[in-house]
Amino acid sequence: MGGVEESLDGAHQVSDDVGEATVAALGALSKALETTERARGHLYGFHQLTGTADFQLDDAVRLLREAGHEEQARRVEREVLGRNVIPGHWTFQIVEAYNDTYYGPFAAVERDIVAQLADGRDHLHEARLKQRRRTDGHPDHTP
Repeated sequence: MGGVEESLDGAHQVSDDVGEATVAALGALSKALETTERARGHLYGFHQLTGTADFQLDDAVRLLREAGHEEQARRVEREVLGRNVIPGHWTFQIVEAYNDTYYGPFAAVERDIVAQLADGRDHLHEARLKQRRRTDGHPDHTP
């Protein structure tokens, strides 16, 4: 590994038996998990936006009633308000199932493999990139 490994901060130094191929593989695994984190964030956005829309229906129902449209207000309450987004599930249940079935196991596998192969040190690939791309002596390029 030469000079790059020796000049890394302590949190990103690993033993010499962790080769570049392992660092690249761990980087790819980490990148896949980060993509899953983004997907999970979109899922939480879906959950929050759907919940917000459901609460906004209260105003729509109230305004329909105030405008004299009782039948339409009742229809919104009956057919849309509090409705499952997929059979048997509100959005929070989808989030819970995703976390339990996919995200949690994925994150656990990634943590275990990083622990096994790199003493639990994360972002080794990025730390090496940072070291290779810094300018010695520049105050904003500190190791």
